[in-house]
Amino acid sequence: MMKTLLRLAQAAGVLLALTANAVADEPLKIATSAGPVGQLAAFAAKLAKDKGQDVKIVELSDWVALNEVVNSGDVDANLFQHSTYLAIQNKQRGFNLVQVDKVGVIAPVGLFSKKIKSLDEIKPGDSVAIPNEPLNGARGLILLERAGLIKLAPGKGFSVSRFDVIENPKNLKIVELDPAQTYRSLDDVTLALVNITYLIPAGGDPKSALLIDRTVDDGLVLRFTARPDKKDDPRLKAFIQVFNSPEVKKFIEDKLPAFIPAGFSS
Repeated sequence: MMKTLLRLAQAAGVLLALTANAVADEPLKIATSAGPVGQLAAFAAKLAKDKGQDVKIVELSDWVALNEVVNSGDVDANLFQHSTYLAIQNKQRGFNLVQVDKVGVIAPVGLFSKKIKSLDEIKPGDSVAIPNEPLNGARGLILLERAGLIKLAPGKGFSVSRFDVIENPKNLKIVELDPAQTYRSLDDVTLALVNITYLIPAGGDPKSALLIDRTVDDGLVLRFTARPDKKDDPRLKAFIQVFNSPEVKKFIEDKLPAFIPAGFSS
């Protein structure tokens, strides 16, 4: 009987070892947004490949889907969001996703226009587009206040909405649009808040911003996000170690100059 139990235990051990090796041999799957963040992830994946690690980058345009595929286990982690947005998604969608490491990048937002060259040219009644997504909409309103165009109720932070506009001396018409559409709306509105992650793929130039928000806020750093049971995956840790390298930091500085590297160890 003891010999039989021993053989069974050994067989189970071999099975577990084989399973672990099979998982280790599977490519790490990282979901990311299309555009500059996707380019950054793909560059890091190429570096990882040169070091012998297979990383598959999955680009999606739907920000909700980017978290859903992590939550379902279809991918191992994603790279597209900061902790402020993640907290909102966890609450609204019932997720329990966590950030994995401090390293990441900040994607600024800015006020852009095709109709004026300076904020001083804003006329009474002009239309201003902001994202209809609460967080980036709040960033837009905060930037409009910083530009001196509106005044907001104090103390709201990123929870501010257009209903918190307490002064609007130029009677600006604030239009809420899908975040991906605000750049395209510049043919119709005078001014729009555009996230750099949408601006660059659409052919816009970050340098053309009338006002850009380059605030270095820990709550705005785009970082790797995973399920709690995946955050210690050796494959993910190995890839993040590759990401947290001088080569990736230099890629951001050279190829994505509007972006701000954050949390890099060197």
